[in-house]
Amino acid sequence: MARRAEPSRPRTRLPQPRRVEAFQLGLSAESRAALFLIAKAYRILARRWKTPFGEIDIVARRRGVLVFVEVKAREHADDAFEAVTERTKHRIVSAAELWRARHPDHANGEIRFDVIAVTPGKPPRHITNAFDAEA
Repeated sequence: MARRAEPSRPRTRLPQPRRVEAFQLGLSAESRAALFLIAKAYRILARRWKTPFGEIDIVARRRGVLVFVEVKAREHADDAFEAVTERTKHRIVSAAELWRARHPDHANGEIRFDVIAVTPGKPPRHITNAFDAEA
């Protein structure tokens, strides 16, 4: 009995291992940063919130202040802070404006932009008010 040929399936491209590793590192860093914030009495409102402008890593609230957090994982904390470019800041500010428009219950009050550097074997470093909305 002859076997019927199965219809060919389109070949899907697998992501490169380096990109997968970077993605997983980023997820791990964001989880560490979120736990760090929770320990500091922040309430996490969203993680990995996607917009047409880009993604906000963490949206949190503490004592009435709405905080948009960029998380960077690097070998050294200084490298992580340097990785937050002017373009990154503009993207985060634009995404934050959209967040506030879509979440009117959080639209009023003070906002802040923080950066958390996650490095191997050390606690996260949190820079509060790392940049302004005018960035």
